[in-house]
Amino acid sequence: MPTLVFQQPDRFSGKGLSLSLSLRIRSKVLEVLRDLENITKRFGKAGSVSPVWGTTTVGISCRDGVIFASDTRVVQGYYFIAHKRGKKILKIDDYIAATISGGVADAQALIAALQWEARTYKLERGINMPVKAAANIASIILSSTRMAPLYIQLMIGGYDRDGASLYVLDPLGGFSKEVFAGSGSGSPVALGYLEAELKTPIDTSSAIPTAIKAILAAMQRDTATGNDFEVMVVDSKGCRELSPEEKARYVKPA
Repeated sequence: MPTLVFQQPDRFSGKGLSLSLSLRIRSKVLEVLRDLENITKRFGKAGSVSPVWGTTTVGISCRDGVIFASDTRVVQGYYFIAHKRGKKILKIDDYIAATISGGVADAQALIAALQWEARTYKLERGINMPVKAAANIASIILSSTRMAPLYIQLMIGGYDRDGASLYVLDPLGGFSKEVFAGSGSGSPVALGYLEAELKTPIDTSSAIPTAIKAILAAMQRDTATGNDFEVMVVDSKGCRELSPEEKARYVKPA
């Protein structure tokens, strides 16, 4: 049995590590992901299941936190709107969140694995998982399936003892730390807007309207992006989604 080490000098500290339990669970997570991938591929080849795709997400790393924004449209076969209220910004733990784009089933499975890892990390150590640790674990999982890649792109960001940070991961497990980033079919439009309008360094309060305008710009040009938008703020107080009333303040009436 592994030794569980608990200490509370700092809720964002990374000391007092015991990795054996986490490594065993990680091995099980990889096994589950491979099984899910094989099932999806078999049914997909038989034509009985069509993957759902399409999105625009953006992330901005600020002085005091991270801003995530996304649309809510999910398309099937690139043209059919499968869902109008798809959830694309997901909590990994109280201080880390991620955006998903690409194949929904693959993305949801990976997020579930990361949520499991974050809970295990806190159980073993009595502290929250650092943001970079979450990105590293996602990278390991994606790299392990590189012979049959998961069709997803992630942004992982949050707040820990080192402050706010944002990481972008590709389907093969490569990742980099960014000040701002985008993913999904409408990201070229959204990133073009951010390149032109975003002035860094920036506070979360100033970044929110910029992120929203980037998503709204993508909605105007990308058919797989649309319906509505969501915004999440991740800072020293944790993860918080903007309410409909808060979002309405940033959108001018047509």
